[in-house]
Amino acid sequence: MTTTVRGVVSPAKGSPVEIADVLVPDPGPGEALVRVQACGVCHTDLHYREGGINDDFPFLLGHEAAGVVEAVGDGVDEIGPGDFVVLNWRAVCGRCRACRRGRPWYCFNTHNAAQRMTLEDGTPLSPALGIGAFAEKTLVHAGQCTKVDPAAKPEVAGLLGCGVMAGLGAAMNTGSVGRGDAVAVLGCGGVGCAAVAGARLAGATRIIGVDIDDRKLRWARELGATDTVNSTETDAVEAIRSLTGGFGADVVIDAVGRPETYQQAFYARDLAGTAVLVGVPTPDMRLELPLLDVFGRGGALKSSWYGDCLPSRDFPMLIDLYLQGRLPLDAFVTETIGLEDVEEAFAAMSRGEVLRSVVLL
Repeated sequence: MTTTVRGVVSPAKGSPVEIADVLVPDPGPGEALVRVQACGVCHTDLHYREGGINDDFPFLLGHEAAGVVEAVGDGVDEIGPGDFVVLNWRAVCGRCRACRRGRPWYCFNTHNAAQRMTLEDGTPLSPALGIGAFAEKTLVHAGQCTKVDPAAKPEVAGLLGCGVMAGLGAAMNTGSVGRGDAVAVLGCGGVGCAAVAGARLAGATRIIGVDIDDRKLRWARELGATDTVNSTETDAVEAIRSLTGGFGADVVIDAVGRPETYQQAFYARDLAGTAVLVGVPTPDMRLELPLLDVFGRGGALKSSWYGDCLPSRDFPMLIDLYLQGRLPLDAFVTETIGLEDVEEAFAAMSRGEVLRSVVLL
């Protein structure tokens, strides 16, 4: 059996998205059917639309989502109908070399649903990050569903499915920000502001937000930045050093992902400090650093994948912190929209007008 739902489809590279009827199969072994309640509009969805991920068009976009499980397939016992879940794209396998070494947040063999959702004519759809949640219902692997407290609003909970988790985790997991640390964040969009919030939650006493847009710097202050730097007016590295006694920050997070911002992150660290790359570069980008500086400055250069999160560990904990009033996830929701507004949400995101537009279904 299949269910017909409305979904946002990217038909071809660079083409505007379309609302289409999507056929969603009943869940098979290890799968779950989820009624989507909210899904954030993420830069990754735009990358899919622009062909920046792969060419497996048409795509069913959307992946930063929360909803309610409607049905599960054989062999699924950790979730069931009625459970409120956040969808994730790291359904750990438990068997790969990373999982066997006790590092499941690096899982190299994550699960997706085996069955394909299709258009009405049978054309198979490629779900964004294995999720495809710009739709009234979606089919995922059961391991992509993480139960959280249903007291959380769907439009807030779903943010942990991608961008906000990436930023929080870049600070708390990858960067291991600790009490009393000085942290700098380059790029204060959704991911960067989440890194600011994560640094604050972890106990950093100085948090420096850097951007070229004063509006984004204002968002960073609202989410915990103690200082902000507009790098069109001031050299970012010198400003960070000046704000940290001339030494540099203990942790610098590059939420932009360009060679020039990574160089800034590298040199804005204190000696033996940590640089974390969480902004996603494009395949053509190249980095050049004097090897002597890499040796002489010491410390750690890290990349953060999905905030090095383990959804089963991190999502429930972060939702609990939100419900306690300790993590201001509501501040990330700039607007709520309908499925028909996704194309305009992409434009607003590109103009830097929003932290997150969230589709409500």
